[in-house]
Amino acid sequence: MRLLAALARSIDAFNRAMGRTVSWIVVPMVLIQVAIVLMRYVFGIGSIMLQESVIYMHAVLFMATVGYTLLHDEHVRIDIFYRETSPRRKALVDLVGTLIFLIPVCALIWWVSLPYVRASWRVLEGSKETSGIPGVFLLKSLLLLFTVLLAAQGVSMAIRSVATLAGLPWPAPRPTDDRL
Repeated sequence: MRLLAALARSIDAFNRAMGRTVSWIVVPMVLIQVAIVLMRYVFGIGSIMLQESVIYMHAVLFMATVGYTLLHDEHVRIDIFYRETSPRRKALVDLVGTLIFLIPVCALIWWVSLPYVRASWRVLEGSKETSGIPGVFLLKSLLLLFTVLLAAQGVSMAIRSVATLAGLPWPAPRPTDDRL
């Protein structure tokens, strides 16, 4: 179980670092959006590349922080029963949900997305707009990153759930493990 606990802690640390790092993309995203609005409504100038850059940053923000969000149990869930249950019951729900829903859905998304991403990389797909960003293939690759980060965090959650169900102690989060 020590090896599995170390794996879970490594996954948690990676997704924590990914979430903290990627969250900073909000700053340029907001600044660029303000610049787009000012350029458009004050100066009458438009920029497709800047507009697409906001879409790219938004996609990176959500797709690359999916594991971080799951780590902090912030995904949407219908918790009518879950909220008031014991830690063991929560662990059971998390384990079953991870094994029956989360990991199979991640595998399905990977399987369906892989040919789509490969085709995009094969032609180095760019924007359909003449002055757009020539990196649509990179944007589409986020689908694969999304599945890896989410499935890995699901594995970590399953390991923690098994430890809880087995009555094994799980180390409390360190003070540096705070949310953003």
